[in-house]
Amino acid sequence: MLVGYSRVSTNDQSLDSQIDQLKKVGCERIFTDIVSGSKSERKNLTEMLDFVREGDTIVVCRLDRLGRGLKDLIDIITFLEKREINFKSISESMDTSTSTGKLLFHVAGAFAEFERNIIRERTNAGLASARARGRVGGRPKKMNVEQIQALKNMHQDKNISIKVITDTFGISMATMYNYLKKEKEKNNIL
Repeated sequence: MLVGYSRVSTNDQSLDSQIDQLKKVGCERIFTDIVSGSKSERKNLTEMLDFVREGDTIVVCRLDRLGRGLKDLIDIITFLEKREINFKSISESMDTSTSTGKLLFHVAGAFAEFERNIIRERTNAGLASARARGRVGGRPKKMNVEQIQALKNMHQDKNISIKVITDTFGISMATMYNYLKKEKEKNNIL
């Protein structure tokens, strides 16, 4: 039995194209997920892996639809091989029921991981370059140095409740404790 699997990262993306391709190659059952590939919890992937039986073939449109990275892909394919389940990728013309398909799987997976690493390196280089020019990303700080000192003073006064402190500064209790923790760490270093 040919069993298809398709995945998109967000609700804004459509599964239609993948589903059409999977039906075209003869998939009798198709499982879909709408979740980032980087997430380990892909409910319908797990359901599909439980569903397939010895002799079945799992079909995807592209390798990156199945796994989060090379290690994840290899783990899934190894799991399938142990259960004598084949794997096909339409885009990469890959079929693990053949020796050539197994080789292609490992080569394509390595190139996909290489590409992700190059993108990560470029992103990090761009961020470092921006920092060198004084541009810092991330969320702006909620409180300045004087406010943090006032926060510490209020927190030390046991007559002032946590609620009053958080309301005074317009912050959550978690944010307050994060500031206090950072201040404590900073003072322990000095």
